[in-house]
Amino acid sequence: MDVMQNPQYAVGWGTLALINAGLAQGKNLNGLTWFVVSLLLGPIATFLLVISSRGKAPA
Repeated sequence: MDVMQNPQYAVGWGTLALINAGLAQGKNLNGLTWFVVSLLLGPIATFLLVISSRGKAPA
């Protein structure tokens, strides 16, 4: 499947990368780094973020 023939695929992949960047920032991780990782790995990066235990420090 060519991305140029199915632009929804590219839009969805980019949206997932943005969501992952926000999720990473919520866990005190670098959002830009995770955005790039998500562009390369997609759903695998989401899985890695979800299972990571790093989060905000208790107040």
